[in-house]
Amino acid sequence: MPRAARLDAPGALHHVMVRGIERSRLFRDDRDRADFIARVAQVVERTGLTVLAWALLPNHLHLLVRTPAAQRGRPYRPVLPTAMRQLLTGYVGDFNRRHKRVGHLVQNRYRSTLVDEASYLLELVRYIHLNPLRAGVVRDLAALARYPWSGHSAILGRVGRSWQATADVLGCFGAVRRTAGRQYRAFVAAGVAQGRRPEFQGGGLRRSAGGWEEVAALQRGREGWAADERILGSGAFVERVLREAERPVAAWPRQRAVAALPLLLEWCAERWG
Repeated sequence: MPRAARLDAPGALHHVMVRGIERSRLFRDDRDRADFIARVAQVVERTGLTVLAWALLPNHLHLLVRTPAAQRGRPYRPVLPTAMRQLLTGYVGDFNRRHKRVGHLVQNRYRSTLVDEASYLLELVRYIHLNPLRAGVVRDLAALARYPWSGHSAILGRVGRSWQATADVLGCFGAVRRTAGRQYRAFVAAGVAQGRRPEFQGGGLRRSAGGWEEVAALQRGREGWAADERILGSGAFVERVLREAERPVAAWPRQRAVAALPLLLEWCAERWG
């Protein structure tokens, strides 16, 4: 059965999740974690992705990223598949060499969900940054603030991550950094009591999960909801994304056919494996 195609668009927000195969560890030590984060920084520089939130757990990881805006007069080429391929291929190869192992490390493909940013940006920032606490990697919020392997400590100014868009998140809480930091900290603390969020786990809503009650509790009024496991948002948002995804791609000029071949092969690999 063919895999669902990746959904992408200029300036789109994606919740990305990667799991270790058979729940094995993606990260065995801090050297692994530091190597992965160095690769994230490189990918950000090469592709223009914006990283808004992230967390490394022993056997999985979360990234909340925004793709670059479209450049006027140039066709948009999906950035996320290229970025994730560079990130994971390089990391897995070095991980295997460091730990003298062979074979797969990542379970299937990474999962990515296109997210309605207006409704879910801050909810996902909080959800992702609370993951180490929920998983028992850290004991409390004070330890979470010091934990170097998530974006939370960078937003609080405890760890420097020049590639992380901390100002984009803090800007949602106010124009003055100190005040915004306090508001952000309080916002994250208020999420501890929420526990696990089924609608966010695994990358988004699953049609088979029967999780509509969870959606109704998100205080979105009487908004309609549509189902697609690659998208998290209101019914109108889901339908709009699917309409855009179904638009035919304009034919490229004949002289660009040879240059287009690598992109075509990449697209086929992403769709059918």
